[in-house]
Amino acid sequence: MAGPSTAERGERQQESSGPPRVRRFGSPRLRAIVILSAALVLAGAGTVWVLYGSNWLRVERVSVSGTRVLTHQQVRGAADVPVGDPLVSVDTEAIEARLGRELPRIDSVDVVRSWPHGIGLKVTERTPVLIVQKGGKFIEVDDEGVRFATVSRAPKGVPALELDPSRSGSVAASLRRFGEDRLVREAVRVAGRIPDAVARDTRVVKVRSYDDISLELSGGRTVAWGSGERGEQKARTLTALMKAAPDARHFDVSVPTAPASSGS
Repeated sequence: MAGPSTAERGERQQESSGPPRVRRFGSPRLRAIVILSAALVLAGAGTVWVLYGSNWLRVERVSVSGTRVLTHQQVRGAADVPVGDPLVSVDTEAIEARLGRELPRIDSVDVVRSWPHGIGLKVTERTPVLIVQKGGKFIEVDDEGVRFATVSRAPKGVPALELDPSRSGSVAASLRRFGEDRLVREAVRVAGRIPDAVARDTRVVKVRSYDDISLELSGGRTVAWGSGERGEQKARTLTALMKAAPDARHFDVSVPTAPASSGS
């Protein structure tokens, strides 16, 4: 039997000397990637539809907490939460800004999403530390000097601020130099440092000038406080002075290192 010819042997040698065949292992992997990508796209589209297009996660109720003077109806009305809109699309910052603008009594508010259908409004109201009488009304002033509300009845336990811009002398001079807002803030600063036991008996915080602020207490007693500086030291000194002279009528802590009391 004749063997392969010279030409046939040459062709076999060329085939054996060429590049090796590559087995296509990548095709199944590529198909898996395509399938996974499609699944992710579908899942993303489904999530978007659930959040924005479906009725499953829409605003149905608005709850209010933390109010003391304001009513829940007032807060909900000012918040103007878009009931029926997708919960995820509610602009919580816009609601917070709207509440602060419409209801100055609100010091801060936290607007939170309560899945799947609620918006919660957690309110912190301002607390008056002084009141200013104007006509038959009372203006409430908080611990930052903000005049946030006008009420027809003075809140209990809140001292009145006496500051009369029409007066001449030291008050008028202080008003020209510092401005009324600065004097009010100084009075607030003093009110915030009064010892608790004294604060309960304080009826009036009287401002004659920036550094001449006094307290009128129940029973006709008075305290010369001075400016709002060194408030903590003055509070400690006043507490000790009242214990040392319980029958005194007038106390002076304007210079806390040299306090004085008089009257009985």
